[in-house]
Amino acid sequence: MAKSVEKQYIYIVQASLEPSKCKIGKSNDYKRRLNEYNNMTGKSKDNIYTILFVCEVKNMSKVENDLKEEFKRLREENKKEMYFYNQGLFDDYVNFIKNHTMFKKEIIVKKEEKKNIVKIVKKTTPTIKERGIRGFKDLLQKSKKVKNDEFYTRYEDVELELKMYDVKIWENKTVFCNCDDAYGGNENNSSAFAIYFIRNFKKLKLKKLICTHYVNNVDLFYEGSKGYIFTKYGYKEIDEKKEYPENYDGSFDSPLSIKILNEEADIVCTNPPFSRAIDYWDLVVKSGKKFIILSAQTNPVNTAFIKYFKDKQVWAGYYQALFFLSPKKEKIQMPAFWYTNIEITDRPKIKYLKFVKLKEIPEKYKKIDDKGTLLVDNCYIPIDYKKEIAVSNRPIINGILENGYEITQYKRYEPYINGKACFARVLIKKTK
Repeated sequence: MAKSVEKQYIYIVQASLEPSKCKIGKSNDYKRRLNEYNNMTGKSKDNIYTILFVCEVKNMSKVENDLKEEFKRLREENKKEMYFYNQGLFDDYVNFIKNHTMFKKEIIVKKEEKKNIVKIVKKTTPTIKERGIRGFKDLLQKSKKVKNDEFYTRYEDVELELKMYDVKIWENKTVFCNCDDAYGGNENNSSAFAIYFIRNFKKLKLKKLICTHYVNNVDLFYEGSKGYIFTKYGYKEIDEKKEYPENYDGSFDSPLSIKILNEEADIVCTNPPFSRAIDYWDLVVKSGKKFIILSAQTNPVNTAFIKYFKDKQVWAGYYQALFFLSPKKEKIQMPAFWYTNIEITDRPKIKYLKFVKLKEIPEKYKKIDDKGTLLVDNCYIPIDYKKEIAVSNRPIINGILENGYEITQYKRYEPYINGKACFARVLIKKTK
């Protein structure tokens, strides 16, 4: 009688008191292994392990070793079975396993508890309105008055945008993250930009990664009070160093940061402080370097930024970001968008532009203001209209300037209808 072959499994489990970590391992009996975790000597009775994911594989040792190599920067140094955890990283772990040649079938995968998430967000994630801010103008004013009112980018938003660009743009290039982007040794005290480029250093074939840490009143990444420069020369851990230059605060406009920008950087990628966006855009555009940066979604209708879009020095990237992290790591809801001077191909939002004849635009989406200018909303574009039209920021970030239209003046347009002010727009006109 033939001997039965033991099944092989890869599992991901998590302890209830350690939400930022998870264990990834192998076993011939994952249920027994889970029971062992929950009965370990010295473990708190309140720290209960639960299964997040289980799958059957052909060779569990092979999959486990490949996981360790792929995600070695996300494993604890002293506990190699422990990996850093958030929803984005969990998705990465699962996708890697399911795409492995040894994968057979999925057994268990956790489901997001949407109701609980909604409750948590409602309690801990204030909207702009709930924070006593009527709009983005108020938000800028507040951030100027309160120096530590900054916003930090989530990893999932960084990854979503950057993976859209041709991988060849990064090859043998030095990436400079020059706004509050620190690397402290693990995910919990490092920025999303640093983590992304460290994780993908080899895949992108980067030459070098330089991240600065800005010293302000709130140390988001718990890196101490000194500004520093983190540099990575290769994909191995030994190819890294952290320097603390004398009298360096890590600001993007400090002499040393500007020197790095002008002399070393090839591509700049960061989230500049909203309160200093005007200064930052001026600096990075004048540097002539390639960049992918996150900034306010309203920039295309803001006089301080319109010139960059009109002169084709900057255009919208691929996606928006709706949430940021506060210095206390709470989610804050506010709309932002990615901007770049790198070629965009297959823009996903171009489909939202509605090119139709003027008479086909519903009346509620077209109006004539007190100056006789046509205002159009909801991304309608009248293809048979030869004069200027006033549009919101949405057609600009959706790619209208790449489809036969241009901005006609360097300042925003503020329309009035029957003497009543409407929201600010930008004037565009058909070029062909």
